[in-house]
Amino acid sequence: MKHTSPSKIRSPKSNPGFTLIEIVITLTIISILAAGSIYLLKGQVDSAKETRVDSDLAAIGIALQSYESRALRMPTTEQGLIALVEKPTTEPIPERWRSFMEEVPKDPWGQPYKYRYPAVSSKKPYDVYSVGADGQDGTPDDIGNWKAVAPK
Repeated sequence: MKHTSPSKIRSPKSNPGFTLIEIVITLTIISILAAGSIYLLKGQVDSAKETRVDSDLAAIGIALQSYESRALRMPTTEQGLIALVEKPTTEPIPERWRSFMEEVPKDPWGQPYKYRYPAVSSKKPYDVYSVGADGQDGTPDDIGNWKAVAPK
């Protein structure tokens, strides 16, 4: 027969659990890694927004070319991009109008795209642009259908 003692006393060193300090260190390391990942992803999100603006500008440009070929002129600045969705009510009203877009898209920051005819910044006959993240017209973060000037 085996002899067993009725009460085994375990020393604190033989306890197979985690200490509070080990848990805190592990959570700290996970937090640092998560913060670094979020910081790296932020740059990707900004890049994705700029790419979306470029594709929206291309789609609007195609719709404007189609409008011009049908109406024999570009919409005026006053008529704006809404002329691609609804028949203009201000002069010159095109005789052969049709809708070229279901709706005018908004930029990734929730602002409507701006339109100018004749162009001020673009080599095309018109300017179409987003006011960018700051929401202010005429600032360096504006993205349009013109070649961007590299910051110095």
